[in-house]
Amino acid sequence: MNKIPLRFSRRDVLSTTSCGFGYLALKGLLGSEARAEGFRSPLSERASHFPARAKRVIFMFMQGGPSHLETFDYKPELIKSGGKKVGGKGLLAPRYSFQKNGKSGLMISEVYPHLAKHADELCLLNGMHTTSPAHPQATIALHTGSQNFVRPSMGAWITYGLGTVNQDLPGFVTINPIGRLGGAQNYGPAFLPASFQGTKLEVGNSMANIRNTVFSEKEQRRQIDLVQSMNRGMLERVGVNSEIEGVIQSYELAYRMQSAVPGVMDLKKEPAKIRELYGVDQKLTGNFGTQCLMARRLAEAGVRFIQVTHNGWDQHNGLSTKLKNNAMATDQPIAALITDLKERGMLEDTLLVWGGEFGRSPEGQNKDGRRHNNRGYSMWMAGGGIKGGMRYGATDPLGGTAVEDKMHTHDLHATILHLMGLDHKKLTYRYAGRDFRLTDVYGEVAQKIIA
Repeated sequence: MNKIPLRFSRRDVLSTTSCGFGYLALKGLLGSEARAEGFRSPLSERASHFPARAKRVIFMFMQGGPSHLETFDYKPELIKSGGKKVGGKGLLAPRYSFQKNGKSGLMISEVYPHLAKHADELCLLNGMHTTSPAHPQATIALHTGSQNFVRPSMGAWITYGLGTVNQDLPGFVTINPIGRLGGAQNYGPAFLPASFQGTKLEVGNSMANIRNTVFSEKEQRRQIDLVQSMNRGMLERVGVNSEIEGVIQSYELAYRMQSAVPGVMDLKKEPAKIRELYGVDQKLTGNFGTQCLMARRLAEAGVRFIQVTHNGWDQHNGLSTKLKNNAMATDQPIAALITDLKERGMLEDTLLVWGGEFGRSPEGQNKDGRRHNNRGYSMWMAGGGIKGGMRYGATDPLGGTAVEDKMHTHDLHATILHLMGLDHKKLTYRYAGRDFRLTDVYGEVAQKIIA
């Protein structure tokens, strides 16, 4: 059995809420003396702008730019044109075949046999495009809406807008996030209060620092109460102070998480058939299967935004082998997540989003690879109010440029927020004299894909 331990750093727990949110930081503190009239946790659940179709998001980030031409964008013309020269560059025919799947007849590559069984749940976004063809800029833009400036991440914006259901857990959790290409900026809060940043969880290492090994629970509670009484005394003397409020909030959330997090993360509670479904104990699917199963458990526990990550899709060479390996590592876990959510009645209000920072070019590179392509590529959505079994948007016949129902990163963000019941034009935060938003001054909701 391939056991994959987990690591959750207390530093990550505490940094989850290192800054406050105006008058919204004190409700929920343990003990009657810790409660203050008119105060509430920044993570308290808040009303959406209008009725939401989804209650939570699970974002599956495929780092590196997966080739849409070998996965979800069927291009018969490129099959015919393989080897021909266009602009001095040779076209590379798709390395894998596509088949019709489900009642919808959705065309999906043979490398995703498990996911293809859920074709009627998927909405393929074949008209995606973004501004930059460079990994750092495109990755940051996908996560924050801006490639040039430090801005709050999508998960931070959603948690800021809606709070979280479970006050013992953070509202935003990112599992195995990338350590480069923006790093923590991809799940950070920027100028939003730090309560809304993503809490990092790592699969593949032991769980460390989640328990206090020095004091008993009762002793630790007394210690925190003493520190908090001094913090509240200082707050009474200085008046409104977001940093002090943030410290108070961070200590309390961290304390509660010591009890809540291990229970949510304990995969031993899952039946053997569920572990087998996700491929948790298999070498190839173990890491991503664990991420997907953790995502389901976190979603079930009330976390608002969960991100899982799979690296290594930047295939300038060795495309045939590397892409298939990536697909095999993620296919079964993703299909399992959809199956599991459906059986629990959660898929209808859980929005699944899959994709990378951009796609790949129709032209070949190094005989068996493709170049970066930001002008046209594919992502997909499922559940959470999305029409299933449909293809939205299209690239040109060779798959190089989005030409129909084009969807920019800003449009993707606007649509995700809309499904969560948030108007992307109204979800703003005033900073440095200006009202900022995830979509800046852009973004159109893709109404055609909403059920």
